[in-house]
Amino acid sequence: MIRGYEVVIGLETHAQLSTQSKIFSGASTQFGAAPNTQACAVDLALPGTLPVMNRGAVERAIRFGLAVGAKVAPLSIFARKNYFYPDLPKGYQISQYEIPVVQGGKISFFVGEHRKTVNLTRAHLEEDAGKSLHEDYHGQTGIDLNRAGTPLLEIVSEPEMRSSAEAVEYARTLHGLVTWLGICDGNMQEGSFRCDANVSVRRPGQPFGTRREIKNLNSFRFLQQAIDYEVQWQIDQLEDGLPIVQATVLFNPDTGETRSMRTKEDAHDYRYFPDPDLPPLVIEPAWVERVKGEMPELPATMAERFQTADGLPAYDATMMTQSLALARFYETARDACGQPKLVANWLMGEVSRRLNAEGKTIDACPVSAATLAKLIGRIGDGTISNNGARQVFEALWSGEADVDAVIEAKGLKQMSDTGALEAIVAEVLAANQKSVDEFRAGKDKAFNALVGQVMKASKGKANPAQATELLKKKLSS
Repeated sequence: MIRGYEVVIGLETHAQLSTQSKIFSGASTQFGAAPNTQACAVDLALPGTLPVMNRGAVERAIRFGLAVGAKVAPLSIFARKNYFYPDLPKGYQISQYEIPVVQGGKISFFVGEHRKTVNLTRAHLEEDAGKSLHEDYHGQTGIDLNRAGTPLLEIVSEPEMRSSAEAVEYARTLHGLVTWLGICDGNMQEGSFRCDANVSVRRPGQPFGTRREIKNLNSFRFLQQAIDYEVQWQIDQLEDGLPIVQATVLFNPDTGETRSMRTKEDAHDYRYFPDPDLPPLVIEPAWVERVKGEMPELPATMAERFQTADGLPAYDATMMTQSLALARFYETARDACGQPKLVANWLMGEVSRRLNAEGKTIDACPVSAATLAKLIGRIGDGTISNNGARQVFEALWSGEADVDAVIEAKGLKQMSDTGALEAIVAEVLAANQKSVDEFRAGKDKAFNALVGQVMKASKGKANPAQATELLKKKLSS
């Protein structure tokens, strides 16, 4: 609830499929080529050309449908979606309307430690349009048709998200899934994965409000900012007694605001009809079974395995399967040190924090899985404390290579001489009689103060657990 209103969000996500050629032609899909060098006669809609379906695009759609528990339609239809835009050579886009290839399914994710499941309406195959270039031409617009005909899987959710945080976690999970499956490279900067957010607000218990669609959001941060701004804007409109007009809007990251681009079309405005140049797409059960047999272990299945075999809590297990690279990193470190929970804690904590701050993924982590495992092992065998481990990790992140060398160089090794530690404990007790008396009078904080004094006297080299045990033994005698 925001200002007494419930937020209603549905996402339409375009995932560019990882085929080497376009969905209806043999032209390359490689990113970054010179304008109009990867647009063949079919992409340019020259007279006499006909589309031919890309089998690899269909196979990737099947893989996605199986992963989300959807129905893979045995027969689906391609339609012409009619509208005019300069970068759409045919004057229509080939898409799917009444009968999509993937029907239903669901995506589950965590928002904080709360589990949320969002149902999918559909996922359908379609071609991308070209690109209009405004910045490089004074008073003119350039048209690059390299992207025209690039295969897309448009994944449509039900309007079941109730905050920008839920929308972001849904999008992150979906991004992780399509890259895990290998059907999309997930490069948001290149437009391979982009979201349109349908946002409306309503009073609790009222019918859905009028939605506005925020187009082409290509980062999770922009997705959250755009939704948050749009929600406040819509509430302000309603509070001022003004209507919400259904529209397509754009988000400006520089100002943090959305602005209306055009009045939103409905399905009838596009005048959909079956494409006469493409026969129905028939997917035999044997094809689906073959794809199923080639599927990797899915994130949800792997997370269940991490819970059962490694004893991880459900939240931790899900976090360890946010990407295939992260899951492999976790497994390598876990196998090397035998401490699954500690590995998960470090990956969700220190490692994640630093990667996020530097805008990196786990693939670019400067600390290898083997090195992290060795560091965790040194905590487990009592060589260093948790605080000392953080100092070692800092050095490892900055380029140091050997855990033991860093421990030695920084003098972080904990005391192994029990007799020396007993002497320090005795000195601390003798010098802090007031704290001793307060502890024996029932004040637990006094005990923490004594532990702190032992750590200080040992210059941080005492094992905290060992110091605590010795103090309790001395104080109880």
